[in-house]
Amino acid sequence: MMVSVLILTFNEETNLPDCLESVGFSDDIVIFDSYSTDRTADIAKEYGTRVVYRKFDNYAAHRNAALGEIEYRYPWVLMIDADERVPRDLKEEISGLVDSLDSDATLYRVRRKDFFWGRWLKHSSGYPTWFGRLVKVGTVNVEREINEEYHTHGTIYHLRRHLIHRPFNKGIAAWLDKHNRYSSMEADVFAGEVRGSLRFRDAFSTDPVNRRRFLKQVAFRMPCRPLLTFCYLYFVRMGFLDGKQGLAYCRLRMMYEYMINLKTKELRRHEKGLPM
Repeated sequence: MMVSVLILTFNEETNLPDCLESVGFSDDIVIFDSYSTDRTADIAKEYGTRVVYRKFDNYAAHRNAALGEIEYRYPWVLMIDADERVPRDLKEEISGLVDSLDSDATLYRVRRKDFFWGRWLKHSSGYPTWFGRLVKVGTVNVEREINEEYHTHGTIYHLRRHLIHRPFNKGIAAWLDKHNRYSSMEADVFAGEVRGSLRFRDAFSTDPVNRRRFLKQVAFRMPCRPLLTFCYLYFVRMGFLDGKQGLAYCRLRMMYEYMINLKTKELRRHEKGLPM
């Protein structure tokens, strides 16, 4: 298939083999590594992939560097994370698009199926959420340091099939460690976004990414946001239908939002010169 693949990694020796197996259809796979200290680079080289190193700063800058500084064999790049998998039906859908990828399209979005303890979190994960993943090199700019936004002057399309996402493959402790880092980054972004004004027109946008951005900015301004997040995912989105996995995940999400709240308050106290 005439599509390049970009995989962002940092200490992904657990996830990388299955991830690489799922994208074996491409003969141009690039591992964009943040100086892993485990066997990530060795595994990548065993599979015959290219490895490019860059120190991680934030996701927008990292992805922009990957798209702007690396030479790819093909004009289209499929970007995935090491804990994501490309199933056969998605591969076939992309393959069917290859001949028409030189049209007005510059970005394709895709949904993910998040799995926890072997179960798809169809309800409690907030599904469906769209992610920019298939991009035309040189036409897309990534913004927002975490939970990135993809901007392009071309046409955006949406793929019908899904990526498989296994965020708990390395265990609960690894998930908590990652989201501890994420919450710090979110607090930095959150502090800036709350100072800005709401774009109410986004609430009625036909673009699901714009609507999600608006709802997230509204949620940031609401009191008791962690508890509301739990209630929304578990009751409104019917996360209880996901069984024990759904309950556990909704609790983890509530904890994550609480961490963001605390770190945001800490930043504000620091800005005002108040004691920590």
